[in-house]
Amino acid sequence: MMEKRGGRMPLAGQVAAAALVRVALWAATLACTGTRVIASGDTASYLEPGRNLLFHGQFQTAGLPEIGRTPGYPLFLAATSGGGLALASLIQVAVSVLCVYLVWRLGKAVFASERIALCAAWLFAFEPVSVVYSVRLLSETLFLAVFLLSMERLAVFLRGHDLRPLAAGGVLLAGAIFVRPAAYYLPFLLAIGLAAVCRRDAALRSKAPLVLLLATLPWLGAWQLRNFVETGFGGFSSVAVRNLYFYNAAEVAARDQQRSFEQVQQEFGYSDEATYLAIHPDQKEWNAAERLAWMRVEAERILRAHPAQALRTQAIGSAVVAFTPCAADLMRMLGAESVEQPARVVHTGALRAAAAVALASPWRALPMALFEAWLLTLYLFALRGTVRGGAPRAALALLLASAAYFLVVSGGVQAVGRYRLPLMPIVCLLAAAGMARRNGIHSGRVTRP
Repeated sequence: MMEKRGGRMPLAGQVAAAALVRVALWAATLACTGTRVIASGDTASYLEPGRNLLFHGQFQTAGLPEIGRTPGYPLFLAATSGGGLALASLIQVAVSVLCVYLVWRLGKAVFASERIALCAAWLFAFEPVSVVYSVRLLSETLFLAVFLLSMERLAVFLRGHDLRPLAAGGVLLAGAIFVRPAAYYLPFLLAIGLAAVCRRDAALRSKAPLVLLLATLPWLGAWQLRNFVETGFGGFSSVAVRNLYFYNAAEVAARDQQRSFEQVQQEFGYSDEATYLAIHPDQKEWNAAERLAWMRVEAERILRAHPAQALRTQAIGSAVVAFTPCAADLMRMLGAESVEQPARVVHTGALRAAAAVALASPWRALPMALFEAWLLTLYLFALRGTVRGGAPRAALALLLASAAYFLVVSGGVQAVGRYRLPLMPIVCLLAAAGMARRNGIHSGRVTRP
Protein backbone atom coordinates (compact mmCIF):
# COMPACT_ATOMS: atom_id res chain seq x y z
CA MET A 1 0.00 0.00 0.00
CA MET A 2 1.11 3.55 -0.64
CA GLU A 3 2.17 5.25 2.56
CA LYS A 4 0.30 8.31 3.80
CA ARG A 5 2.04 11.51 4.83
CA GLY A 6 0.16 14.30 6.48
CA GLY A 7 -3.20 12.65 5.72
CA ARG A 8 -2.59 12.27 2.01
CA MET A 9 -0.89 9.93 -0.35
CA PRO A 10 2.62 11.25 -1.10
CA LEU A 11 2.42 9.77 -4.59
CA ALA A 12 -1.06 11.00 -5.48
CA GLY A 13 0.16 13.57 -8.00
CA GLN A 14 2.68 11.28 -9.67
CA VAL A 15 0.26 8.38 -9.97
CA ALA A 16 -2.54 10.60 -11.27
CA ALA A 17 -0.24 12.21 -13.84
CA ALA A 18 1.14 8.85 -14.97
CA ALA A 19 -2.35 7.41 -15.33
CA LEU A 20 -3.63 10.47 -17.18
CA VAL A 21 -0.90 10.57 -19.81
CA ARG A 22 -0.97 6.80 -20.40
CA VAL A 23 -4.75 6.48 -20.58
CA ALA A 24 -4.86 9.49 -22.90
CA LEU A 25 -2.38 7.80 -25.23
CA TRP A 26 -4.33 4.53 -25.01
CA ALA A 27 -7.58 6.31 -25.98
CA ALA A 28 -5.91 8.31 -28.75
CA THR A 29 -4.31 5.18 -30.18
CA LEU A 30 -7.59 3.29 -30.27
CA ALA A 31 -9.26 6.28 -31.94
CA CYS A 32 -6.52 6.65 -34.57
CA THR A 33 -5.40 3.09 -35.36
CA GLY A 34 -7.51 0.75 -33.23
CA THR A 35 -5.55 -2.27 -32.04
CA ARG A 36 -3.61 -2.64 -35.29
CA VAL A 37 -0.40 -1.01 -34.05
CA ILE A 38 -0.59 -1.90 -30.37
CA ALA A 39 -0.88 -5.60 -31.31
CA SER A 40 1.65 -5.57 -34.15
CA GLY A 41 5.06 -7.19 -34.13
CA ASP A 42 5.58 -9.96 -31.58
CA THR A 43 2.16 -9.87 -29.91
CA ALA A 44 0.75 -12.91 -31.74
CA SER A 45 3.80 -15.00 -30.82
CA TYR A 46 2.98 -14.40 -27.15
CA LEU A 47 -0.78 -14.79 -27.41
CA GLU A 48 -1.06 -18.27 -28.94
CA PRO A 49 1.16 -20.20 -26.48
CA GLY A 50 -0.28 -18.18 -23.59
CA ARG A 51 -3.85 -19.14 -24.46
CA ASN A 52 -2.84 -22.76 -24.95
CA LEU A 53 -1.25 -22.76 -21.51
CA LEU A 54 -4.16 -20.99 -19.84
CA PHE A 55 -6.97 -23.01 -21.43
CA HIS A 56 -5.33 -26.35 -22.23
CA GLY A 57 -2.41 -26.60 -19.82
CA GLN A 58 0.10 -26.95 -22.68
CA PHE A 59 2.62 -24.26 -23.58
CA GLN A 60 2.51 -24.89 -27.32
CA THR A 61 2.46 -23.10 -30.66
CA ALA A 62 0.94 -24.83 -33.70
CA GLY A 63 0.73 -28.06 -31.73
CA LEU A 64 4.45 -28.11 -30.85
CA PRO A 65 6.14 -27.27 -27.54
CA GLU A 66 7.02 -23.58 -27.44
CA ILE A 67 10.70 -23.00 -26.65
CA GLY A 68 11.17 -19.52 -28.08
CA ARG A 69 8.87 -17.70 -25.68
CA THR A 70 8.85 -18.18 -21.92
CA PRO A 71 5.48 -18.32 -20.14
CA GLY A 72 5.55 -15.06 -18.15
CA TYR A 73 4.18 -12.54 -20.64
CA PRO A 74 2.16 -15.02 -22.75
CA LEU A 75 0.21 -16.04 -19.64
CA PHE A 76 -0.36 -12.39 -18.66
CA LEU A 77 -1.56 -11.54 -22.17
CA ALA A 78 -3.84 -14.58 -22.36
CA ALA A 79 -5.36 -13.80 -18.97
CA THR A 80 -6.00 -10.11 -19.75
CA SER A 81 -7.17 -10.36 -23.37
CA GLY A 82 -10.41 -12.24 -22.75
CA GLY A 83 -12.29 -8.97 -23.16
CA GLY A 84 -10.25 -8.00 -26.22
CA LEU A 85 -6.81 -6.63 -26.92
CA ALA A 86 -7.88 -3.09 -26.01
CA LEU A 87 -8.69 -4.26 -22.48
CA ALA A 88 -5.36 -6.12 -22.26
CA SER A 89 -3.61 -2.91 -23.24
CA LEU A 90 -5.51 -0.92 -20.59
CA ILE A 91 -4.55 -3.44 -17.90
CA GLN A 92 -0.94 -3.14 -19.05
CA VAL A 93 -1.28 0.63 -18.67
CA ALA A 94 -2.23 -0.01 -15.04
CA VAL A 95 0.94 -2.09 -14.64
CA SER A 96 2.95 0.81 -16.04
CA VAL A 97 1.36 3.18 -13.51
CA LEU A 98 2.31 0.68 -10.79
CA CYS A 99 5.91 1.04 -11.97
CA VAL A 100 5.82 4.70 -10.91
CA TYR A 101 5.05 3.57 -7.37
CA LEU A 102 7.81 0.96 -7.57
CA VAL A 103 10.33 3.58 -8.69
CA TRP A 104 9.42 5.56 -5.57
CA ARG A 105 9.88 2.47 -3.41
CA LEU A 106 13.25 1.74 -4.99
CA GLY A 107 14.31 5.36 -4.51
CA LYS A 108 13.53 5.19 -0.80
CA ALA A 109 15.40 1.91 -0.46
CA VAL A 110 18.49 3.23 -2.25
CA PHE A 111 18.71 6.84 -1.05
CA ALA A 112 16.61 6.72 2.15
CA SER A 113 15.25 10.04 0.86
CA GLU A 114 11.58 10.83 0.39
CA ARG A 115 12.34 13.86 -1.78
CA ILE A 116 14.62 12.03 -4.18
CA ALA A 117 12.14 9.15 -4.43
CA LEU A 118 9.24 11.49 -5.17
CA CYS A 119 11.27 13.40 -7.76
CA ALA A 120 12.22 10.15 -9.48
CA ALA A 121 8.56 9.13 -9.56
CA TRP A 122 7.67 12.44 -11.24
CA LEU A 123 10.36 11.90 -13.85
CA PHE A 124 9.27 8.35 -14.56
CA ALA A 125 5.60 9.33 -14.75
CA PHE A 126 6.39 11.21 -17.98
CA GLU A 127 9.28 9.05 -19.25
CA PRO A 128 8.53 8.61 -23.01
CA VAL A 129 9.62 4.97 -23.42
CA SER A 130 7.52 3.92 -20.46
CA VAL A 131 4.50 5.88 -21.70
CA VAL A 132 4.66 4.63 -25.30
CA TYR A 133 5.25 0.97 -24.50
CA SER A 134 2.68 0.88 -21.75
CA VAL A 135 0.15 0.70 -24.58
CA ARG A 136 1.99 -1.61 -27.00
CA LEU A 137 1.34 -5.29 -26.21
CA LEU A 138 4.96 -6.30 -25.69
CA SER A 139 6.74 -7.81 -22.70
CA GLU A 140 8.78 -4.80 -21.54
CA THR A 141 6.23 -3.20 -19.16
CA LEU A 142 5.39 -6.37 -17.23
CA PHE A 143 9.09 -7.25 -17.07
CA LEU A 144 9.90 -3.84 -15.63
CA ALA A 145 7.31 -4.17 -12.86
CA VAL A 146 8.66 -7.52 -11.67
CA PHE A 147 12.27 -6.36 -12.11
CA LEU A 148 11.67 -3.25 -9.97
CA LEU A 149 10.13 -5.40 -7.24
CA SER A 150 13.29 -7.51 -7.28
CA MET A 151 15.66 -4.53 -7.24
CA GLU A 152 13.82 -2.95 -4.31
CA ARG A 153 14.24 -6.14 -2.27
CA LEU A 154 17.94 -6.31 -3.13
CA ALA A 155 18.39 -2.65 -2.14
CA VAL A 156 16.68 -3.33 1.20
CA PHE A 157 19.11 -6.20 1.79
CA LEU A 158 22.09 -3.96 1.09
CA ARG A 159 20.89 -1.51 3.76
CA GLY A 160 20.08 -4.03 6.48
CA HIS A 161 21.92 -7.24 5.48
CA ASP A 162 18.76 -9.27 6.20
CA LEU A 163 18.82 -12.35 3.97
CA ARG A 164 15.02 -12.61 3.74
CA PRO A 165 14.52 -9.69 1.33
CA LEU A 166 17.50 -10.99 -0.66
CA ALA A 167 15.78 -14.36 -1.08
CA ALA A 168 12.54 -12.65 -2.07
CA GLY A 169 14.46 -10.53 -4.57
CA GLY A 170 15.97 -13.67 -6.10
CA VAL A 171 12.56 -15.29 -6.58
CA LEU A 172 11.21 -12.09 -8.13
CA LEU A 173 14.24 -11.87 -10.41
CA ALA A 174 13.47 -15.39 -11.64
CA GLY A 175 9.93 -14.22 -12.34
CA ALA A 176 11.26 -11.29 -14.35
CA ILE A 177 13.44 -13.65 -16.40
CA PHE A 178 10.38 -15.76 -17.20
CA VAL A 179 8.83 -12.60 -18.63
CA ARG A 180 11.90 -11.49 -20.60
CA PRO A 181 14.83 -13.92 -20.93
CA ALA A 182 17.29 -11.10 -21.69
CA ALA A 183 17.90 -10.95 -17.92
CA TYR A 184 19.01 -14.61 -17.81
CA TYR A 185 22.65 -13.89 -16.91
CA LEU A 186 21.93 -11.04 -14.50
CA PRO A 187 21.74 -13.26 -11.36
CA PHE A 188 25.34 -14.37 -11.92
CA LEU A 189 26.54 -10.78 -12.27
CA LEU A 190 24.66 -9.76 -9.14
CA ALA A 191 26.03 -12.73 -7.21
CA ILE A 192 29.57 -11.65 -8.06
CA GLY A 193 28.70 -8.11 -7.00
CA LEU A 194 27.27 -9.30 -3.68
CA ALA A 195 30.45 -11.22 -2.94
CA ALA A 196 32.43 -8.03 -3.62
CA VAL A 197 30.34 -5.64 -1.51
CA CYS A 198 30.12 -8.13 1.38
CA ARG A 199 33.82 -9.00 1.29
CA ARG A 200 34.44 -7.57 4.79
CA ASP A 201 31.78 -9.81 6.33
CA ALA A 202 33.01 -13.40 6.16
CA ALA A 203 29.57 -14.92 6.68
CA LEU A 204 27.71 -12.70 4.21
CA ARG A 205 30.47 -12.94 1.60
CA SER A 206 29.50 -16.54 0.95
CA LYS A 207 25.88 -16.56 2.14
CA ALA A 208 24.57 -13.60 0.15
CA PRO A 209 25.56 -14.84 -3.33
CA LEU A 210 24.43 -18.36 -2.45
CA VAL A 211 21.01 -17.20 -1.21
CA LEU A 212 20.46 -15.15 -4.37
CA LEU A 213 21.42 -18.00 -6.68
CA LEU A 214 19.44 -20.62 -4.74
CA ALA A 215 16.38 -18.37 -4.88
CA THR A 216 16.74 -17.81 -8.63
CA LEU A 217 18.39 -20.69 -10.46
CA PRO A 218 16.15 -23.64 -9.53
CA TRP A 219 13.20 -21.98 -11.28
CA LEU A 220 15.26 -21.38 -14.40
CA GLY A 221 16.69 -24.90 -14.30
CA ALA A 222 13.20 -26.37 -14.04
CA TRP A 223 12.18 -24.58 -17.25
CA GLN A 224 15.32 -25.72 -19.06
CA LEU A 225 14.58 -29.27 -17.93
CA ARG A 226 11.08 -28.93 -19.38
CA ASN A 227 12.53 -27.76 -22.69
CA PHE A 228 15.00 -30.63 -22.77
CA VAL A 229 12.44 -33.30 -21.93
CA GLU A 230 9.94 -32.07 -24.52
CA THR A 231 12.27 -31.09 -27.37
CA GLY A 232 15.88 -32.01 -26.57
CA PHE A 233 16.80 -28.30 -26.40
CA GLY A 234 18.44 -27.62 -23.04
CA GLY A 235 18.49 -23.83 -23.18
CA PHE A 236 16.13 -21.37 -21.52
CA SER A 237 14.86 -19.76 -24.74
CA SER A 238 15.66 -20.54 -28.37
CA VAL A 239 15.24 -16.86 -29.28
CA ALA A 240 18.78 -16.17 -28.06
CA VAL A 241 20.21 -18.80 -30.42
CA ARG A 242 18.17 -17.61 -33.40
CA ASN A 243 19.17 -14.00 -32.78
CA LEU A 244 22.81 -15.02 -32.57
CA TYR A 245 22.62 -16.73 -35.97
CA PHE A 246 20.09 -14.70 -37.97
CA TYR A 247 21.11 -11.29 -36.64
CA ASN A 248 24.57 -11.11 -35.09
CA ALA A 249 26.29 -13.61 -37.36
CA ALA A 250 24.38 -12.46 -40.46
CA GLU A 251 25.39 -8.84 -39.82
CA VAL A 252 29.06 -9.72 -39.39
CA ALA A 253 29.00 -11.90 -42.52
CA ALA A 254 27.30 -9.14 -44.50
CA ARG A 255 29.92 -6.57 -43.55
CA ASP A 256 32.74 -9.01 -44.27
CA GLN A 257 31.30 -9.74 -47.74
CA GLN A 258 30.27 -6.09 -48.31
CA ARG A 259 26.70 -7.06 -48.97
CA SER A 260 23.37 -5.99 -47.48
CA PHE A 261 22.34 -7.42 -44.13
CA GLU A 262 18.87 -8.29 -45.43
CA GLN A 263 20.27 -10.30 -48.34
CA VAL A 264 22.61 -12.34 -46.15
CA GLN A 265 19.89 -12.87 -43.57
CA GLN A 266 17.60 -14.32 -46.23
CA GLU A 267 20.40 -16.54 -47.49
CA PHE A 268 20.73 -17.86 -43.96
CA GLY A 269 17.08 -18.93 -44.20
CA TYR A 270 15.49 -16.32 -41.97
CA SER A 271 12.08 -16.05 -43.68
CA ASP A 272 10.45 -19.25 -42.44
CA GLU A 273 11.15 -22.89 -41.77
CA ALA A 274 10.45 -23.95 -45.36
CA THR A 275 12.99 -21.45 -46.69
CA TYR A 276 15.53 -22.49 -44.07
CA LEU A 277 15.19 -26.19 -44.96
CA ALA A 278 15.41 -25.43 -48.68
CA ILE A 279 18.76 -23.74 -48.03
CA HIS A 280 19.86 -26.47 -45.59
CA PRO A 281 18.34 -29.68 -47.06
CA ASP A 282 20.65 -31.87 -44.98
CA GLN A 283 18.77 -30.72 -41.86
CA LYS A 284 15.33 -31.90 -42.95
CA GLU A 285 15.54 -34.98 -40.75
CA TRP A 286 16.92 -33.07 -37.78
CA ASN A 287 14.76 -32.07 -34.84
CA ALA A 288 14.52 -28.50 -33.53
CA ALA A 289 17.23 -29.03 -30.91
CA GLU A 290 19.71 -30.30 -33.51
CA ARG A 291 19.05 -27.33 -35.79
CA LEU A 292 19.48 -24.88 -32.93
CA ALA A 293 22.74 -26.55 -31.91
CA TRP A 294 24.02 -26.18 -35.49
CA MET A 295 22.96 -22.51 -35.60
CA ARG A 296 24.84 -21.80 -32.37
CA VAL A 297 28.04 -23.50 -33.57
CA GLU A 298 27.89 -21.78 -36.97
CA ALA A 299 27.17 -18.36 -35.48
CA GLU A 300 30.02 -18.68 -33.00
CA ARG A 301 32.35 -19.72 -35.84
CA ILE A 302 31.48 -16.59 -37.82
CA LEU A 303 31.76 -14.29 -34.82
CA ARG A 304 35.10 -15.76 -33.70
CA ALA A 305 36.48 -15.23 -37.20
CA HIS A 306 35.64 -11.50 -37.03
CA PRO A 307 35.80 -10.48 -33.35
CA ALA A 308 36.44 -6.79 -33.97
CA GLN A 309 33.45 -6.46 -36.28
CA ALA A 310 31.25 -8.41 -33.86
CA LEU A 311 32.20 -6.11 -30.98
CA ARG A 312 31.70 -3.03 -33.15
CA THR A 313 28.19 -4.13 -34.14
CA GLN A 314 27.32 -4.91 -30.54
CA ALA A 315 28.56 -1.52 -29.40
CA ILE A 316 26.67 0.36 -32.11
CA GLY A 317 23.53 -1.52 -31.14
CA SER A 318 24.01 -0.54 -27.50
CA ALA A 319 24.27 3.10 -28.61
CA VAL A 320 21.01 2.69 -30.54
CA VAL A 321 19.35 1.38 -27.38
CA ALA A 322 20.75 4.22 -25.30
CA PHE A 323 19.95 7.14 -27.60
CA THR A 324 17.05 6.24 -29.94
CA PRO A 325 14.26 8.71 -29.06
CA CYS A 326 11.44 6.13 -29.58
CA ALA A 327 9.11 8.67 -31.17
CA ALA A 328 8.53 6.61 -34.34
CA ASP A 329 6.25 4.11 -32.62
CA LEU A 330 4.31 6.92 -31.01
CA MET A 331 3.62 8.45 -34.42
CA ARG A 332 2.63 5.07 -35.85
CA MET A 333 0.19 4.57 -32.98
CA LEU A 334 -1.37 7.95 -33.77
CA GLY A 335 -1.77 7.17 -37.45
CA ALA A 336 1.42 8.43 -39.08
CA GLU A 337 3.38 6.10 -41.33
CA SER A 338 6.51 4.55 -39.89
CA VAL A 339 9.56 6.74 -40.29
CA GLU A 340 13.06 5.52 -39.53
CA GLN A 341 13.16 2.03 -38.04
CA PRO A 342 15.74 1.75 -35.23
CA ALA A 343 17.47 -1.31 -36.69
CA ARG A 344 18.46 0.71 -39.75
CA VAL A 345 20.40 3.12 -37.55
CA VAL A 346 22.95 0.35 -36.94
CA HIS A 347 23.73 0.37 -40.66
CA THR A 348 23.34 4.03 -41.61
CA GLY A 349 24.57 5.79 -38.48
CA ALA A 350 22.53 7.95 -36.12
CA LEU A 351 23.29 11.32 -37.71
CA ARG A 352 22.53 10.15 -41.23
CA ALA A 353 19.29 8.49 -40.11
CA ALA A 354 18.19 11.61 -38.21
CA ALA A 355 18.99 13.83 -41.20
CA ALA A 356 16.96 11.55 -43.49
CA VAL A 357 13.92 11.85 -41.22
CA ALA A 358 14.24 15.64 -40.95
CA LEU A 359 14.55 16.09 -44.70
CA ALA A 360 11.70 13.72 -45.52
CA SER A 361 9.23 15.20 -43.02
CA PRO A 362 10.33 18.01 -40.70
CA TRP A 363 7.13 17.85 -38.59
CA ARG A 364 7.86 14.22 -37.78
CA ALA A 365 11.35 15.17 -36.68
CA LEU A 366 9.97 17.52 -33.99
CA PRO A 367 8.75 14.85 -31.52
CA MET A 368 12.00 12.96 -32.08
CA ALA A 369 13.97 16.08 -31.19
CA LEU A 370 11.85 16.69 -28.08
CA PHE A 371 12.19 13.10 -26.89
CA GLU A 372 15.94 13.19 -27.49
CA ALA A 373 16.31 16.47 -25.59
CA TRP A 374 14.43 14.99 -22.63
CA LEU A 375 16.62 11.88 -22.71
CA LEU A 376 19.90 13.78 -22.87
CA THR A 377 18.80 16.05 -20.02
CA LEU A 378 18.03 13.01 -17.88
CA TYR A 379 21.44 11.54 -18.71
CA LEU A 380 23.23 14.72 -17.69
CA PHE A 381 21.48 14.91 -14.33
CA ALA A 382 21.95 11.16 -13.84
CA LEU A 383 25.68 11.60 -14.32
CA ARG A 384 25.65 14.27 -11.65
CA GLY A 385 23.58 12.05 -9.39
CA THR A 386 26.00 9.18 -9.88
CA VAL A 387 28.97 11.28 -8.82
CA ARG A 388 27.40 13.47 -6.15
CA GLY A 389 23.97 11.99 -5.39
CA GLY A 390 24.87 10.49 -2.05
CA ALA A 391 23.77 6.91 -2.73
CA PRO A 392 25.56 4.21 -0.68
CA ARG A 393 28.28 2.61 -2.77
CA ALA A 394 26.76 -0.86 -2.69
CA ALA A 395 23.31 0.34 -3.79
CA LEU A 396 24.84 2.56 -6.46
CA ALA A 397 26.82 -0.41 -7.76
CA LEU A 398 23.58 -2.44 -7.91
CA LEU A 399 21.91 0.22 -10.07
CA LEU A 400 24.86 0.83 -12.37
CA ALA A 401 25.66 -2.86 -12.87
CA SER A 402 22.05 -3.62 -13.77
CA ALA A 403 21.88 -0.72 -16.21
CA ALA A 404 25.20 -1.68 -17.83
CA TYR A 405 24.07 -5.29 -18.15
CA PHE A 406 20.90 -4.42 -20.07
CA LEU A 407 22.74 -1.94 -22.25
CA VAL A 408 25.31 -4.56 -23.28
CA VAL A 409 22.99 -7.52 -23.83
CA SER A 410 20.49 -5.40 -25.77
CA GLY A 411 23.06 -4.34 -28.37
CA GLY A 412 23.67 -5.81 -31.78
CA VAL A 413 21.92 -5.36 -35.09
CA GLN A 414 18.50 -6.21 -33.63
CA ALA A 415 18.72 -3.36 -31.11
CA VAL A 416 15.71 -1.06 -30.75
CA GLY A 417 14.96 1.82 -28.44
CA ARG A 418 12.31 0.01 -26.38
CA TYR A 419 15.03 -2.25 -24.97
CA ARG A 420 16.07 0.83 -22.97
CA LEU A 421 13.04 0.59 -20.68
CA PRO A 422 14.79 -1.38 -17.85
CA LEU A 423 17.44 1.35 -17.71
CA MET A 424 15.06 4.29 -17.38
CA PRO A 425 13.96 3.87 -13.73
CA ILE A 426 17.65 3.79 -12.81
CA VAL A 427 18.33 6.87 -14.93
CA CYS A 428 15.35 8.66 -13.33
CA LEU A 429 16.55 7.78 -9.81
CA LEU A 430 20.06 9.04 -10.46
CA ALA A 431 18.73 12.12 -12.27
CA ALA A 432 16.48 12.89 -9.29
CA ALA A 433 19.52 12.66 -7.01
CA GLY A 434 21.43 14.95 -9.36
CA MET A 435 18.59 17.49 -9.40
CA ALA A 436 18.32 17.38 -5.61
CA ARG A 437 22.01 18.19 -5.26
CA ARG A 438 21.81 20.90 -7.91
CA ASN A 439 18.93 22.61 -6.13
CA GLY A 440 20.48 22.27 -2.70
CA ILE A 441 17.87 19.81 -1.47
CA HIS A 442 19.12 17.69 1.40
CA SER A 443 18.42 14.01 1.59
CA GLY A 444 15.28 14.22 3.73
CA ARG A 445 16.06 10.94 5.48
CA VAL A 446 13.24 8.51 6.06
CA THR A 447 12.97 5.39 8.11
CA ARG A 448 14.58 2.34 6.62
CA PRO A 449 12.17 0.43 4.35
